[in-house]
Amino acid sequence: MKLLGVEIGAAPSQRGHLGRLLERNAALRDVFAGDPKLARQLRRLQKWQSKRLLRSHADLHANPRYRRAVEFFFNELYSGGDARRRDTDLIKVQAAMERLLPREGLKALCLAIELETLSQELDADLARALPTAPITVPRYAEAYRAAGRAADRRRQIELTSEVGAYLDGVVRRPMVRALVRLARAPAHAAGFGRLHEFLERGLLAFETMHGAREFLETIGSRELRASARLFAGEPDPFEFEARTKRTRRPKASTG
Repeated sequence: MKLLGVEIGAAPSQRGHLGRLLERNAALRDVFAGDPKLARQLRRLQKWQSKRLLRSHADLHANPRYRRAVEFFFNELYSGGDARRRDTDLIKVQAAMERLLPREGLKALCLAIELETLSQELDADLARALPTAPITVPRYAEAYRAAGRAADRRRQIELTSEVGAYLDGVVRRPMVRALVRLARAPAHAAGFGRLHEFLERGLLAFETMHGAREFLETIGSRELRASARLFAGEPDPFEFEARTKRTRRPKASTG
């Protein structure tokens, strides 16, 4: 169906896709339900990784242009605070969402859930590979190599860029963005207001940037480099020590 020239709802071949993604994502949240020790390890790991991501991209977070986008990707998209509740609500109403949302907004949402699902799978593998000792960069790197799945790690980074590109595309098309806003009241009435708000926060983050290409390329290139260094066994995979040395290096005298 088209509204004001914009495709609304999922394509026939994609109907039910969002529901399948949500069910898989929700199931992964209880992957360690029978093992409290691994469940605690997973929570520690996810907190550590969130801090690591913010540290790796601290310069972007310090830039007002990119701050909202950094927080959306690393705080909300990656293990959002009420994600479990959001999943439960969404499974009930995913069919309505597939009918009401503009197709591009729905695609961005599906990619976001796919990214979250893949991240949960990779986190579970890492949690199994980590020792019970406190998480450090060397221990994390060793577990990262032991867990493997290099192709999935690349896909995880690619999905980040794909989600961002779709969100950026929506905000660049005022009619599509307007229709997402117009769907706010029907979304709340239909019972999927929480996920619609999640989508709108992502769109707001990209509106603030006024162009996301540099942001997405920077994050993608840094994360691909970090992943390659982790698999290669580099001693400073995230280059934190190298960055600290550059910061402390005295300026050359000009006198």
